[in-house]
Amino acid sequence: MSRKSLDQTLAFIQEVDRARTHEDVCRALLAPARRFGFEHLLAGTMPRPGASRVQQVAHVLLAVWPEEWARRYFSHGYLYRDPAIRRVNANASPFFWSELEADCAQDAAARRVMDEAGEFDLKCGFTVPLVTVEGDVAGFSLAGPRSESSPEARGMLTLLATYALARSLQLRRVDEEEPSPRPSLSPRERETLQWAAEGLTDLEIGARMRITDHGVDRHLRSARRKLGTRNRTHAVAEAIRLGLVR
Repeated sequence: MSRKSLDQTLAFIQEVDRARTHEDVCRALLAPARRFGFEHLLAGTMPRPGASRVQQVAHVLLAVWPEEWARRYFSHGYLYRDPAIRRVNANASPFFWSELEADCAQDAAARRVMDEAGEFDLKCGFTVPLVTVEGDVAGFSLAGPRSESSPEARGMLTLLATYALARSLQLRRVDEEEPSPRPSLSPRERETLQWAAEGLTDLEIGARMRITDHGVDRHLRSARRKLGTRNRTHAVAEAIRLGLVR
């Protein structure tokens, strides 16, 4: 290993160690991951079989994912059809999504999940299964419209994902043990998040609340700002964790 590559690795580890929010972790990880073509990430622990949509979303730890795809994924129950999730639960070895072709060829539902993910530029991906000392299974996925799948990429991305997930779990534990005051969301912001947790689109939420979809977007943006999150999926997960959404 060259001194230069070691310096880059140590710099990444130090940046992750300094992360104070989940957003910091995402930024630290995506900077080197983009070198391999990855622009999105989603990480979390695996919910129990039969978990509701709200319970599934509550297991999300890190999310830089297309919001429309995340909404469709959880509202359609794709978690239990996703061949990547099945591989995570069955095998601890990291894998590129191209290695799931055999699974998709034998399962139309699995093929549909992967094809629809491709519609959101999640055509190529890499997933790292991880198991905590307590025995909880977690998955860390990186994705983009195209990617490098070399042995070098496999090893480096596994290292990045392992450190990033470990830091996100530390931050979650700190949040649970030393909770900060709950953000003061307005009743309309909480209602909007509640409907978002149920998988409704902005138009559907607007119809329920008798406001425009622009009004829904405004409430969601305000809630994300107060919760310190950058997208809907992470905002809903955080709101569930804080007991603001059930």
